[in-house]
Amino acid sequence: MAQRTPLIAGNWKMFKTGPEAADTAGRLRSLVADIVDVDVMVAPQFAALCSVAEALKGSRIALGAQDVFWEKQGAYTGEVSAPMLKAAGCTHIIVGHSERRQYFSETNETVNKKVKAVFEEGLVPVMCIGESEAQREAGKTFSVIEEQLERGLDGVDHAGLERFILAYEPVWAIGTGKTATSDQAQEVHRFIREWVEKAAGNSIANSLRILYGGSVKPENIAGLMAMDDIDGALVGGASLDADSFAGIVRPCSAGSA
Repeated sequence: MAQRTPLIAGNWKMFKTGPEAADTAGRLRSLVADIVDVDVMVAPQFAALCSVAEALKGSRIALGAQDVFWEKQGAYTGEVSAPMLKAAGCTHIIVGHSERRQYFSETNETVNKKVKAVFEEGLVPVMCIGESEAQREAGKTFSVIEEQLERGLDGVDHAGLERFILAYEPVWAIGTGKTATSDQAQEVHRFIREWVEKAAGNSIANSLRILYGGSVKPENIAGLMAMDDIDGALVGGASLDADSFAGIVRPCSAGSA
């Protein structure tokens, strides 16, 4: 099995002004400065990107965006393109988060357009997939995940998947305090990796990083990371506090006590 570097990504959602986000980023930078075997990324709201980029300059922490529009420019009031995000210092872009799907009519087709736009700009897409509580209770978890993968990655060059990241986020566990058990998460992560292996081959499947997202906290990260196919976490609320977020990053390091 390939050795995959853990990635802990913080999605700050619609929280923190520019100065507040920069302060948190600076604090996080100092707290994880000694950790070199875990990749860390933070995704502040659009208006804070430049402030956070400055606060992180020279560090190993990557800057991400929470969404993107698929056109490079044009009469699309309120939207932000991949070239603009790249110019702001972003290397990663979250695509298809469940909140975008739920509140802003994101579909598998628009996710697909956004993934292609991110790839075209040489950035790393973090594509989110996951089932609702009703879908899980109806036994549709795997069929929902499969459809999101098939349609979200339709027409995407398999070679590009070498720098692709997937995030499994069961919708019923986001911001609810509920967390999938480590075994539940592993079962879905294993399904995802096997799907990628069939679609793109063993090498890409083994190197692909699949993150878990859904009420991740310092108290449950170790159990999740002990699973073979969980390669990190997409963290929401617990990433808003630098100390809490560092408490998720540190247990993922081989050098942690």
